Amino acid sequence: MTDMDSLAAADRRLQAAQLAADADVLDQLLDDRLVFTGPDGAWYSKQDDLELQRSGQQVLTEVTEEELTTVVVGDTGVTLFRGRLAGRLRGESFVAHVRYTRTWIKTAAGWRLLAAHVTTTT
Repeated sequence: MTDMDSLAAADRRLQAAQLAADADVLDQLLDDRLVFTGPDGAWYSKQDDLELQRSGQQVLTEVTEEELTTVVVGDTGVTLFRGRLAGRLRGESFVAHVRYTRTWIKTAAGWRLLAAHVTTTT
């Protein structure tokens, strides 16, 4: 498997873990130094993300990948995701078309997500 293939597999594993609210898998995939920029511009940490999953404050009912592009340079990878999400966030239902830019680092244990940004699209 090429680095680009393994990176795409890691991103898809992340998508599946988000859909299943599987905090254990997310804990493995997210680097401890994770910085996530939400659609509101606020920064969130790995612990913030895991708490969102464990508390049930975020429940995804759909994660549909429409496009996934991968770029690998050395031990750094970037995934560009375009797709549709649906679910509930802090009690509010939502459906959104989104783009994620995710920066990954390759470790002995596999790809770990270091930074991410999401924006909604029309």
